[in-house]
Amino acid sequence: MEQAELIWHNGSFVPWDEAKVHVLSHGLHYGTGVFEGIRCYETERGPAVFRHKDHLNRLEKSAELYYLELPYSVEEIAEATRELIRRNGLHACYIRPLAFRGYGEMGLYAKSAPIEVIVAVWPWGSYLGDEGKQKGIRAKVSSWRRIGPGGLIPHAKASGQYLNSILAKTESANAGYEEAILLDERGFVCEGSGENIFLVRDGEIVTPPHVASILDGISRKSVIQIARDLGYTVVERDVARSELYMAEEIFLTGTAAELVPVREVDDHPVGEPGEITRVIQAKFEDALHGRAEEYLEWLDPVEVPAEADQPSKVSS
Repeated sequence: MEQAELIWHNGSFVPWDEAKVHVLSHGLHYGTGVFEGIRCYETERGPAVFRHKDHLNRLEKSAELYYLELPYSVEEIAEATRELIRRNGLHACYIRPLAFRGYGEMGLYAKSAPIEVIVAVWPWGSYLGDEGKQKGIRAKVSSWRRIGPGGLIPHAKASGQYLNSILAKTESANAGYEEAILLDERGFVCEGSGENIFLVRDGEIVTPPHVASILDGISRKSVIQIARDLGYTVVERDVARSELYMAEEIFLTGTAAELVPVREVDDHPVGEPGEITRVIQAKFEDALHGRAEEYLEWLDPVEVPAEADQPSKVSS
Protein backbone atom coordinates (compact mmCIF):
# COMPACT_ATOMS: atom_id res chain seq x y z
CA MET A 1 0.00 0.00 0.00
CA GLU A 2 1.31 3.42 -0.96
CA GLN A 3 0.99 5.73 2.02
CA ALA A 4 -0.24 9.31 2.01
CA GLU A 5 0.80 11.86 4.61
CA LEU A 6 -2.41 12.42 6.57
CA ILE A 7 -5.59 10.58 7.62
CA TRP A 8 -8.76 12.26 8.93
CA HIS A 9 -9.70 10.65 12.26
CA ASN A 10 -12.60 11.86 14.39
CA GLY A 11 -12.37 15.43 13.16
CA SER A 12 -8.58 15.85 13.09
CA PHE A 13 -5.94 15.46 10.40
CA VAL A 14 -3.27 13.18 11.84
CA PRO A 15 -0.05 11.72 10.40
CA TRP A 16 -0.62 8.39 8.62
CA ASP A 17 1.40 6.34 11.12
CA GLU A 18 -0.33 7.95 14.11
CA ALA A 19 -3.91 7.10 13.10
CA LYS A 20 -4.48 4.33 15.63
CA VAL A 21 -7.30 2.66 17.57
CA HIS A 22 -7.40 0.57 20.75
CA VAL A 23 -6.99 -3.20 20.38
CA LEU A 24 -10.26 -3.63 22.31
CA SER A 25 -12.24 -1.58 19.82
CA HIS A 26 -15.63 -3.19 19.31
CA GLY A 27 -15.36 -3.13 15.52
CA LEU A 28 -12.12 -5.11 15.59
CA HIS A 29 -13.76 -7.93 17.57
CA TYR A 30 -17.24 -8.06 16.02
CA GLY A 31 -16.98 -6.35 12.65
CA THR A 32 -19.33 -3.56 13.73
CA GLY A 33 -18.40 -1.05 11.08
CA VAL A 34 -19.52 0.28 7.71
CA PHE A 35 -17.37 1.68 4.95
CA GLU A 36 -17.24 2.96 1.40
CA GLY A 37 -14.86 2.73 -1.52
CA ILE A 38 -14.72 5.98 -3.50
CA ARG A 39 -12.33 7.36 -6.10
CA CYS A 40 -11.03 10.80 -6.98
CA TYR A 41 -9.91 11.29 -10.58
CA GLU A 42 -7.75 13.87 -12.26
CA THR A 43 -9.83 15.79 -14.79
CA GLU A 44 -9.33 18.84 -17.03
CA ARG A 45 -11.00 20.86 -14.27
CA GLY A 46 -8.77 19.45 -11.52
CA PRO A 47 -9.29 16.59 -9.05
CA ALA A 48 -12.90 15.44 -8.69
CA VAL A 49 -14.57 12.75 -6.58
CA PHE A 50 -16.90 10.44 -8.49
CA ARG A 51 -20.46 10.33 -7.12
CA HIS A 52 -19.23 11.48 -3.74
CA LYS A 53 -22.60 12.24 -2.15
CA ASP A 54 -24.12 8.99 -3.41
CA HIS A 55 -21.36 7.02 -1.71
CA LEU A 56 -21.66 8.93 1.54
CA ASN A 57 -25.44 8.63 1.54
CA ARG A 58 -24.97 4.87 1.27
CA LEU A 59 -22.47 5.00 4.14
CA GLU A 60 -25.05 6.81 6.26
CA LYS A 61 -27.77 4.30 5.34
CA SER A 62 -25.49 1.32 6.04
CA ALA A 63 -24.70 2.80 9.45
CA GLU A 64 -28.38 3.29 10.21
CA LEU A 65 -29.17 -0.32 9.26
CA TYR A 66 -26.64 -1.52 11.84
CA TYR A 67 -27.66 0.98 14.53
CA LEU A 68 -24.51 3.08 14.23
CA GLU A 69 -25.30 6.76 14.73
CA LEU A 70 -22.75 8.75 12.77
CA PRO A 71 -21.35 11.70 14.74
CA TYR A 72 -20.75 13.64 11.50
CA SER A 73 -23.09 14.60 8.69
CA VAL A 74 -22.63 13.53 5.09
CA GLU A 75 -21.53 17.05 4.16
CA GLU A 76 -19.04 17.21 7.04
CA ILE A 77 -17.44 13.95 5.91
CA ALA A 78 -17.46 15.16 2.29
CA GLU A 79 -15.70 18.40 3.18
CA ALA A 80 -13.19 16.55 5.38
CA THR A 81 -12.47 14.27 2.41
CA ARG A 82 -11.92 17.14 -0.01
CA GLU A 83 -9.63 18.86 2.50
CA LEU A 84 -7.76 15.60 3.12
CA ILE A 85 -7.09 15.23 -0.61
CA ARG A 86 -5.84 18.84 -0.74
CA ARG A 87 -3.57 18.45 2.29
CA ASN A 88 -2.10 15.23 0.91
CA GLY A 89 -1.38 16.94 -2.42
CA LEU A 90 -3.14 14.21 -4.40
CA HIS A 91 -4.78 14.66 -7.80
CA ALA A 92 -6.12 11.11 -8.08
CA CYS A 93 -6.66 8.61 -5.28
CA TYR A 94 -8.78 5.91 -3.69
CA ILE A 95 -10.90 7.07 -0.73
CA ARG A 96 -11.88 4.89 2.23
CA PRO A 97 -14.37 6.32 4.76
CA LEU A 98 -15.00 3.99 7.69
CA ALA A 99 -17.31 4.27 10.70
CA PHE A 100 -17.05 1.71 13.51
CA ARG A 101 -17.75 1.10 17.16
CA GLY A 102 -14.63 1.94 19.08
CA TYR A 103 -13.26 1.26 22.55
CA GLY A 104 -15.51 1.55 25.58
CA GLU A 105 -17.69 -1.52 25.95
CA MET A 106 -17.46 -5.19 25.00
CA GLY A 107 -20.29 -7.63 24.33
CA LEU A 108 -22.73 -7.90 21.47
CA TYR A 109 -25.02 -5.12 22.68
CA ALA A 110 -22.61 -2.27 23.26
CA LYS A 111 -24.57 0.93 22.72
CA SER A 112 -22.14 2.96 24.81
CA ALA A 113 -19.13 2.10 22.62
CA PRO A 114 -18.38 5.35 20.74
CA ILE A 115 -18.70 5.58 16.97
CA GLU A 116 -15.37 6.52 15.40
CA VAL A 117 -15.05 7.84 11.85
CA ILE A 118 -11.96 7.91 9.66
CA VAL A 119 -11.26 8.85 6.07
CA ALA A 120 -8.06 7.68 4.36
CA VAL A 121 -6.87 8.49 0.85
CA TRP A 122 -3.99 6.98 -1.10
CA PRO A 123 -2.87 6.28 -4.68
CA TRP A 124 -4.25 2.93 -5.83
CA GLY A 125 -4.49 1.56 -9.35
CA SER A 126 -7.23 -0.65 -10.73
CA TYR A 127 -8.05 -3.43 -8.26
CA LEU A 128 -7.88 -6.19 -10.89
CA GLY A 129 -5.01 -4.59 -12.81
CA ASP A 130 -4.76 -2.52 -15.97
CA GLU A 131 -4.15 -5.64 -18.03
CA GLY A 132 -7.36 -7.11 -16.66
CA LYS A 133 -9.27 -4.00 -17.73
CA GLN A 134 -7.89 -4.32 -21.25
CA LYS A 135 -7.82 -8.07 -21.88
CA GLY A 136 -10.31 -9.42 -19.35
CA ILE A 137 -9.91 -11.73 -16.38
CA ARG A 138 -10.57 -15.37 -15.51
CA ALA A 139 -13.25 -15.99 -12.88
CA LYS A 140 -14.45 -18.97 -10.86
CA VAL A 141 -17.89 -19.59 -9.42
CA SER A 142 -17.26 -19.93 -5.71
CA SER A 143 -18.44 -22.80 -3.55
CA TRP A 144 -19.30 -20.14 -0.96
CA ARG A 145 -22.75 -18.57 -1.33
CA ARG A 146 -23.38 -14.85 -0.92
CA ILE A 147 -24.80 -13.91 2.48
CA GLY A 148 -28.59 -13.90 2.44
CA PRO A 149 -31.10 -11.38 3.82
CA GLY A 150 -32.26 -13.93 6.37
CA GLY A 151 -29.03 -13.59 8.32
CA LEU A 152 -27.45 -10.22 7.48
CA ILE A 153 -28.19 -7.18 5.31
CA PRO A 154 -26.66 -7.58 1.84
CA HIS A 155 -27.55 -4.00 0.88
CA ALA A 156 -25.38 -2.62 3.69
CA LYS A 157 -21.67 -2.20 3.02
CA ALA A 158 -20.71 -3.54 6.44
CA SER A 159 -17.21 -4.53 7.52
CA GLY A 160 -17.94 -7.94 9.06
CA GLN A 161 -19.93 -9.07 6.04
CA TYR A 162 -16.82 -9.02 3.87
CA LEU A 163 -15.55 -12.21 5.50
CA ASN A 164 -17.96 -13.80 3.02
CA SER A 165 -16.16 -12.16 0.10
CA ILE A 166 -12.74 -12.98 1.55
CA LEU A 167 -13.60 -16.68 1.59
CA ALA A 168 -14.69 -16.56 -2.06
CA LYS A 169 -11.76 -14.40 -3.21
CA THR A 170 -9.21 -16.58 -1.43
CA GLU A 171 -10.69 -19.76 -2.88
CA SER A 172 -10.56 -18.37 -6.42
CA ALA A 173 -7.03 -16.99 -6.03
CA ASN A 174 -5.75 -20.28 -4.64
CA ALA A 175 -7.24 -22.03 -7.67
CA GLY A 176 -5.44 -19.67 -10.06
CA TYR A 177 -8.26 -17.29 -10.99
CA GLU A 178 -8.34 -13.50 -10.72
CA GLU A 179 -11.84 -13.24 -9.27
CA ALA A 180 -14.73 -15.17 -7.74
CA ILE A 181 -18.39 -15.07 -8.69
CA LEU A 182 -20.85 -15.82 -5.90
CA LEU A 183 -24.30 -17.32 -6.22
CA ASP A 184 -27.08 -16.25 -3.88
CA GLU A 185 -28.68 -18.62 -1.38
CA ARG A 186 -31.17 -19.73 -4.07
CA GLY A 187 -28.41 -20.67 -6.53
CA PHE A 188 -28.77 -17.69 -8.86
CA VAL A 189 -25.85 -15.48 -9.90
CA CYS A 190 -25.27 -12.67 -7.43
CA GLU A 191 -22.01 -10.73 -7.88
CA GLY A 192 -18.23 -10.88 -7.74
CA SER A 193 -16.36 -10.81 -4.44
CA GLY A 194 -16.16 -7.03 -4.72
CA GLU A 195 -18.03 -6.11 -7.90
CA ASN A 196 -21.47 -6.28 -9.51
CA ILE A 197 -21.81 -8.42 -12.63
CA PHE A 198 -23.34 -7.88 -16.07
CA LEU A 199 -23.91 -10.34 -18.94
CA VAL A 200 -24.69 -9.75 -22.59
CA ARG A 201 -27.16 -12.26 -24.06
CA ASP A 202 -28.83 -11.89 -27.46
CA GLY A 203 -27.76 -8.26 -27.57
CA GLU A 204 -29.39 -7.40 -24.21
CA ILE A 205 -27.49 -6.49 -21.06
CA VAL A 206 -28.61 -8.56 -18.08
CA THR A 207 -27.71 -8.01 -14.42
CA PRO A 208 -28.94 -9.68 -11.21
CA PRO A 209 -31.73 -7.84 -9.31
CA HIS A 210 -31.81 -6.55 -5.76
CA VAL A 211 -33.55 -9.72 -4.54
CA ALA A 212 -30.42 -11.69 -5.50
CA SER A 213 -28.64 -10.30 -2.38
CA ILE A 214 -26.49 -7.87 -4.37
CA LEU A 215 -24.88 -4.74 -3.03
CA ASP A 216 -26.59 -1.77 -4.67
CA GLY A 217 -23.40 -0.61 -6.36
CA ILE A 218 -22.81 3.02 -7.29
CA SER A 219 -20.80 1.92 -10.34
CA ARG A 220 -23.63 -0.49 -11.18
CA LYS A 221 -26.14 2.37 -11.18
CA SER A 222 -23.83 4.48 -13.31
CA VAL A 223 -23.26 1.75 -15.90
CA ILE A 224 -26.99 0.97 -16.13
CA GLN A 225 -27.72 4.64 -16.84
CA ILE A 226 -24.87 4.91 -19.34
CA ALA A 227 -25.95 1.74 -21.16
CA ARG A 228 -29.56 2.92 -21.42
CA ASP A 229 -28.45 6.37 -22.56
CA LEU A 230 -26.44 4.65 -25.31
CA GLY A 231 -29.58 2.83 -26.45
CA TYR A 232 -28.93 -0.61 -25.00
CA THR A 233 -31.63 -2.64 -23.28
CA VAL A 234 -30.74 -3.41 -19.66
CA VAL A 235 -32.75 -6.09 -17.87
CA GLU A 236 -32.55 -6.73 -14.13
CA ARG A 237 -33.54 -10.34 -13.52
CA ASP A 238 -32.43 -13.58 -11.94
CA VAL A 239 -29.50 -15.13 -13.79
CA ALA A 240 -28.89 -18.89 -13.85
CA ARG A 241 -25.33 -20.12 -13.33
CA SER A 242 -25.36 -21.79 -16.75
CA GLU A 243 -25.97 -18.41 -18.38
CA LEU A 244 -22.44 -17.43 -17.38
CA TYR A 245 -21.20 -20.11 -19.77
CA MET A 246 -23.54 -19.10 -22.56
CA ALA A 247 -23.06 -15.34 -22.33
CA GLU A 248 -21.71 -13.44 -25.32
CA GLU A 249 -19.96 -10.96 -23.01
CA ILE A 250 -19.49 -10.56 -19.25
CA PHE A 251 -18.11 -7.63 -17.29
CA LEU A 252 -17.76 -6.58 -13.66
CA THR A 253 -18.21 -3.11 -12.18
CA GLY A 254 -17.04 -1.60 -8.91
CA THR A 255 -15.26 1.45 -7.57
CA ALA A 256 -11.97 -0.36 -6.95
CA ALA A 257 -12.12 -2.47 -10.13
CA GLU A 258 -13.89 0.14 -12.31
CA LEU A 259 -15.17 -1.83 -15.36
CA VAL A 260 -13.42 -5.13 -16.06
CA PRO A 261 -14.30 -7.65 -18.80
CA VAL A 262 -14.43 -11.36 -17.96
CA ARG A 263 -12.92 -13.60 -20.63
CA GLU A 264 -13.43 -16.97 -18.95
CA VAL A 265 -15.65 -18.52 -16.24
CA ASP A 266 -14.91 -21.95 -14.75
CA ASP A 267 -12.65 -22.69 -17.74
CA HIS A 268 -15.50 -21.94 -20.16
CA PRO A 269 -14.26 -19.27 -22.59
CA VAL A 270 -16.34 -16.12 -22.94
CA GLY A 271 -13.88 -14.65 -25.42
CA GLU A 272 -12.11 -11.36 -25.85
CA PRO A 273 -13.90 -8.27 -24.51
CA GLY A 274 -16.87 -7.67 -26.81
CA GLU A 275 -18.17 -4.60 -28.58
CA ILE A 276 -20.88 -3.74 -26.05
CA THR A 277 -18.44 -4.08 -23.16
CA ARG A 278 -15.90 -1.86 -24.92
CA VAL A 279 -18.43 0.85 -25.81
CA ILE A 280 -19.78 1.05 -22.26
CA GLN A 281 -16.29 0.83 -20.74
CA ALA A 282 -15.11 3.77 -22.86
CA LYS A 283 -18.08 5.95 -21.92
CA PHE A 284 -17.74 4.99 -18.25
CA GLU A 285 -14.05 5.98 -18.34
CA ASP A 286 -15.04 9.29 -19.91
CA ALA A 287 -17.55 9.86 -17.10
CA LEU A 288 -14.97 9.05 -14.42
CA HIS A 289 -12.41 11.45 -15.85
CA GLY A 290 -14.78 14.31 -16.63
CA ARG A 291 -14.70 13.88 -20.40
CA ALA A 292 -18.44 13.21 -20.73
CA GLU A 293 -20.37 16.48 -20.44
CA GLU A 294 -23.64 14.67 -19.78
CA TYR A 295 -22.27 13.12 -16.58
CA LEU A 296 -20.35 16.05 -15.11
CA GLU A 297 -22.97 16.25 -12.36
CA TRP A 298 -21.52 13.01 -10.97
CA LEU A 299 -18.22 14.76 -10.17
CA ASP A 300 -17.49 16.64 -6.94
CA PRO A 301 -14.57 19.05 -7.57
CA VAL A 302 -11.86 19.21 -4.92
CA GLU A 303 -10.77 22.78 -5.82
CA VAL A 304 -7.04 22.60 -5.18
CA PRO A 305 -5.40 26.07 -4.96
CA ALA A 306 -3.04 26.70 -7.87
CA GLU A 307 -0.11 27.42 -5.55
CA ALA A 308 -0.58 24.18 -3.57
CA ASP A 309 2.28 22.26 -5.17
CA GLN A 310 3.34 20.49 -1.97
CA PRO A 311 1.35 18.50 0.60
CA SER A 312 0.41 20.46 3.71
CA LYS A 313 2.26 19.73 6.95
CA VAL A 314 -0.71 20.66 9.15
CA SER A 315 -1.48 17.83 11.58
CA SER A 316 -4.58 19.01 13.40
